[in-house]
Amino acid sequence: MSFDKVTQFENKISTFFGSKYAVATDSCTHALELCIRLKKLKNIVIPKRTYASIAMLSKKLNIKLIFQEQNWIDYYYINGSKIIDAAVYWKKNGYIKNTYMCLSFQYQKHLNIGKGGMILLDNYSDYRKLIRMSYDGRERNIPWRKQNIKDVGFHYYLTPESAEVGIKIFEKVKNKSPKKWTSNDYPDLSKMKFTKYI
Repeated sequence: MSFDKVTQFENKISTFFGSKYAVATDSCTHALELCIRLKKLKNIVIPKRTYASIAMLSKKLNIKLIFQEQNWIDYYYINGSKIIDAAVYWKKNGYIKNTYMCLSFQYQKHLNIGKGGMILLDNYSDYRKLIRMSYDGRERNIPWRKQNIKDVGFHYYLTPESAEVGIKIFEKVKNKSPKKWTSNDYPDLSKMKFTKYI
């Protein structure tokens, strides 16, 4: 199976949300990580109430973690930057211009393929970079042995098989009302023991 299914899935999601481009990944956490790497953030400022893996990115990237009190609905900005954790967000034409909006397709989410994520954006140059970053530094649909890989990348791509499942589920859920998620759906990470290792 070629990566055409991945491109087809990306096009459906970007059209639905209203972004120019979309880059599929294997998780929302990895989507956020790629954006943080791309924009070279020096720290991670996030709400106390969010998913644990976002806080753990600070350890992985060796940058400072800062928690803040913040009540959020549907999504929140990381560091007040243009990077948005929109893991639980689902809204037609809901893309916010000039941002890097990261979605989740984990099993509890509105479009639940089991595992997967996506970055919505409108910057073509960054779109090309993020594709290579998610594919071990390489271009899609060209065997890696035939490429002179120039960029450092990561093994964070969405498989064509998962994209195919996503396309099928998208048609079923695209017009359904999503669950409304807020910061109250998450525990306070700052009180968890793992934070002493970060």
